[in-house]
Amino acid sequence: MTRDEVLDVFRKAGALLEGHFILSSGRRSGFFIQKMRVFESPALTEQLCRALGERIKARFGKVDVVVSPAIGGIVPGYEIARALGARALFVEREDGYFQLRRGFEISAGEKVIVIEDIITTGLSARECLNCLADQPGEIVGAACLIDRSGGKVDLGVPLVALCEFAVPDYDPRELPPELAALPPTKPGSRGIQGMKG
Repeated sequence: MTRDEVLDVFRKAGALLEGHFILSSGRRSGFFIQKMRVFESPALTEQLCRALGERIKARFGKVDVVVSPAIGGIVPGYEIARALGARALFVEREDGYFQLRRGFEISAGEKVIVIEDIITTGLSARECLNCLADQPGEIVGAACLIDRSGGKVDLGVPLVALCEFAVPDYDPRELPPELAALPPTKPGSRGIQGMKG
């Protein structure tokens, strides 16, 4: 899929929003990608994840285990694992840190890839990678549906993105006038009260 085809899927699903948004990093943006609007459609999710799975195979070869951060990465992680014929695991927060739970294990010799939905700063992906550092498998890289950093994010491993969609984001104290004139909203899930990992 081309970049425009990927963004068109998000637009058609009502998932590419414009306004004044508070990102999970605390920075501000005029665009927000509400990926769950895409993920509510199994057909669209499969289409995007199959295309990303093909890029993963071309870059890394056979992958045995896909690991995603909960909650946002679970759906694409599962679909990409299905496309790759791999196992699908996820990490959850426990005491503020990602952990493999629920009896999930990675064996020696297994090739592992970390899957994210959207990467902006790469914080969740790096936390996920750090949590897997003591596992005996081989982490070959990471992949995401959309890289909002425009290829600038450094995860410490190779990153494959289905689409790069770099839009400016701003420190809340340095907003351009057109963004400052709009009321901010926080559509993401990282700050939801009472949410358990």
